[in-house]
Amino acid sequence: MQGSGKPVVLIVDDTPTNIQVLAEALRTEYRVKVAGGGLLALEAIARQGPPDLVLLDVMMPDLDGYEVCRRLKQDPRTRHVPVIFVTAKSEAEDEERGLNLGAVDYVTKPFHLSIVLARIRNHIQLKRQADLLERLALLDGLTGIANRRRFDETLVDEWKRAERSGEALALIMLDIDHFKLFNDHYGHGAGDDCLRRVAAVMQEEICRPGDLAARYGGEEFVALLPATEGEGARAVAGRLRARIEALHLPHSQSPTSTWVTASLGVASCRPQRDRLPQTLTELADRMLYQAKAAGRNRLILAPTAA
Repeated sequence: MQGSGKPVVLIVDDTPTNIQVLAEALRTEYRVKVAGGGLLALEAIARQGPPDLVLLDVMMPDLDGYEVCRRLKQDPRTRHVPVIFVTAKSEAEDEERGLNLGAVDYVTKPFHLSIVLARIRNHIQLKRQADLLERLALLDGLTGIANRRRFDETLVDEWKRAERSGEALALIMLDIDHFKLFNDHYGHGAGDDCLRRVAAVMQEEICRPGDLAARYGGEEFVALLPATEGEGARAVAGRLRARIEALHLPHSQSPTSTWVTASLGVASCRPQRDRLPQTLTELADRMLYQAKAAGRNRLILAPTAA
């Protein structure tokens, strides 16, 4: 859903009277946006972001509704936006074509307004449920921050974005020192609480728009920092290390400290088309290994770009 307010419904029709009838009926429950043609609709979505549902006419002069639907379903940003055709084309093959293109419903004119409103309400509710499930699928159940799947997807997206912009992309890999010893001594309940406390520090420190803090697996966490050079990432990693130690979580079994501490590997590069995003992950992981080998409770920055 767009923001936390009313769902957004985009009406796409080149007949003003059709737009007016639907818009007036929808305004009490939804934020209504309108476009007088297919190209205008696509331009509006590109500028303002995807709506929560599209009501789409078929017969329009610039770009017909079938082509608009096809383009929406091909674009990852709008693939899951429900499309309802509202059209005078009432043949069975017309409806079949619309549904095969990915529309969730097909309403023929003249229509009963109450039925159209009920169908819109149902599809908005289904989208809400799907959005919630998608968000939950990208969260780590224990800590509440992003999970490995979300990180992997975001790394690919940010790598491509940095390729185009020429900006640096930085990655921090963080591992809680001697976590198995902590779990064995204090119990898994305390271990889970430790992971949640570290995740909270990650979320507080990794807070710029576009940054991502995620649980990578077990006691390992990652922070993805777009448009960040190595020294900037080193500063963030330094704050993370210091704040985790400052939690003063007792760790009597640690050979490194009386408190829970963390080791961190830091890497930054300028993504290039002939390299894979895993290049950055592997480099940060090597730096993490070096930090552990050097005594833990420290960070190491990769000396050269990936």
